[in-house]
Amino acid sequence: MKGVSIALACRAFDVSETCYRYSPNLDDENEQIADLLLGLTAAKKSWGFGLCFLYLRNV
Repeated sequence: MKGVSIALACRAFDVSETCYRYSPNLDDENEQIADLLLGLTAAKKSWGFGLCFLYLRNV
């Protein structure tokens, strides 16, 4: 779509411009948490997300 402004496109799809322009801050801690979560889910296959979350939060 050539010539359409971001503001108009956001209004058309009911998305805020702030949401469109959001850029997450990625850091090494997120990668460590993801690795821990993958290891935990491999070891504890019967645990759901909530239990894994609580476990990692309290470790």
